Amino acid sequence: MSWSRLVAYCLPALVFAAPVRAADPVSYYTQIRPIFQQHCQGCHQPARPQGGYSMTSFAELIKPIKEKPALVPGKPEASLLIEQIVPDADKKALMPKAKEPLPAKEIDLIRTWIAQGAKDDTPATAQDTVSADKPPVYNLPPVVTALDFAPDGSLLAVSGYHEVLLHRADGSGLVGRLVGLSERVQSLAFSPDGKKLAVVGGSPGRFGEVQIWDVEKRKLLLSHTSTFDTLYGVSWSPDGTKVAFGCSDNTLRAIDAEHGEQVLFQGAHNDWVFETCFSRDGKFLVSVSRDRSMKLTEVATQRFIDNVTSITPGALKGGLTTVVLNPRKEDRKVNTTEKGIDTSDRWYDELLVAGSDGVPRLYKMHREKKRVIGDDSNRVKEYEAMPGRVYAVRFNADGSRFAAGSSLNGTGEVRLYETATGKVLAKLATTPTFALAFRPDGKAVAAAGFDGTVRLIDDAGKVVREFVPVPVTPAK
Repeated sequence: MSWSRLVAYCLPALVFAAPVRAADPVSYYTQIRPIFQQHCQGCHQPARPQGGYSMTSFAELIKPIKEKPALVPGKPEASLLIEQIVPDADKKALMPKAKEPLPAKEIDLIRTWIAQGAKDDTPATAQDTVSADKPPVYNLPPVVTALDFAPDGSLLAVSGYHEVLLHRADGSGLVGRLVGLSERVQSLAFSPDGKKLAVVGGSPGRFGEVQIWDVEKRKLLLSHTSTFDTLYGVSWSPDGTKVAFGCSDNTLRAIDAEHGEQVLFQGAHNDWVFETCFSRDGKFLVSVSRDRSMKLTEVATQRFIDNVTSITPGALKGGLTTVVLNPRKEDRKVNTTEKGIDTSDRWYDELLVAGSDGVPRLYKMHREKKRVIGDDSNRVKEYEAMPGRVYAVRFNADGSRFAAGSSLNGTGEVRLYETATGKVLAKLATTPTFALAFRPDGKAVAAAGFDGTVRLIDDAGKVVREFVPVPVTPAK
């Protein structure tokens, strides 16, 4: 990336962080709007207008709140917005609700902007906002980065721009659009009971967001912002109470799925964290990263336990992008070697992982042998390499088969493997494939990626249906 492009990419954050003098004009679009995106719009957006107030556009921002003026240009102390965000003597503020007050310099920036007349400098090309009543308009199919089937096999969720599209599982029609705040959707997952959908993404270089949706009501239940870039690899705990995700600040995090409170933070990775999954008892969380490692974290203590993969230089040739728990249940306990923690109630779990070197690998979650420098003793099986980088792996319902999708030089491949033997059951040449999902009945795999087309593939690797998941209006 050139220096000029890097500056342009980071400009909103850089301007927002710069000190402001009273004589400096404050920009709503580049300085004030990012503050509202990070701290306020999760609860005040068209999909979730708490208190009847939305803050995603200037026109909505200046509307009264319960008949009181939210903004009085030139008069910050007469503006209800300032009253809501300024801490009291106990250093508590009404907004953001149930969170720490905004930093003093951000409050001063908002106050200065209002005092200067609360001018709207939003570019004309950026004034249109999206909502359920005004969904995104597509001139071309967008790149698909995430797919998931509902547990009952009724729906297929597909990522779009600012939204998730809900289709019938057989690809016969669009039945719902979940339009949210995040421009980019990186990952999505239905809850274990299928009643909720977790979505992670964000707006690059500005904020990351976790969304929790009520699937039946098409209602946004929770919006939780985290970090200053998009989020990745969302997963649910088996009991449906927690949602985990990876971050580009090299951290692994989890929140309470009902209230959004952060319940886990792990900073042991050295690069972006791309995907996560829980153990089947929910006591452990696994994460994979661009740093070439798969790490095991104990949920209750937030403690990094072990590198599941080898840490020997050169053992893994490139970063890891995807991991999934084998749903096959083997009801036996394991004796693990970690010191200082309880190992008496630990089930045998297996993990399928892949990444830059194109090789899917199956690993035991818990170490049963003492680590020796240079070993890779947790590895159970290594599968035939795919062309290029593997972006997604997914098991069928009983773990007997799995699918993998890759990308190389503008082309892609979807491959079906037999888990126990490693036999390649089918291969299908496609465009670059970034997302996969097995239908719960095991009779089809959904695959999608660069060309924006969803393909339903049978056991023989034949495409039985393909469709563009978004309504497309060709540009005139």
